[in-house]
Amino acid sequence: MTPTDFVHINTGSPEPIYRQLIEQVKRRVAAGQLKAGDEIPSVRELAQALAVHPMTISKAYSMLEMAGVLERRRGLSMVVAAQHHRAQPAASRIELLRPSLQKAADEARQLELPKAEVLGLLEQLLDGNTP
Repeated sequence: MTPTDFVHINTGSPEPIYRQLIEQVKRRVAAGQLKAGDEIPSVRELAQALAVHPMTISKAYSMLEMAGVLERRRGLSMVVAAQHHRAQPAASRIELLRPSLQKAADEARQLELPKAEVLGLLEQLLDGNTP
């Protein structure tokens, strides 16, 4: 896996880069895209590919290790932790999505948008169609 395929960051996002990295890795593990034993790009590789400071990547990797998502191997690349051998159940993956959907719902209410239009937009986005 190339570092640029591993994660995608949005530098214009208010969410810090290390948080974007953590959330993307968690989602990929939950979906089964990354499984136990899969090697992840090194701090140096990913920092160069994303043009960010290596400490940002190191912080994210350390937090993922503390959360039990990644395992550090002395002298070798980090890997996805052993307990992640298959995708999580749909209910668990939905819970990972809930905060984003809650934020979108709150913003839609603040903008006083019709529910049908918001749901239609979500459906278009899920289908990969950009309005």
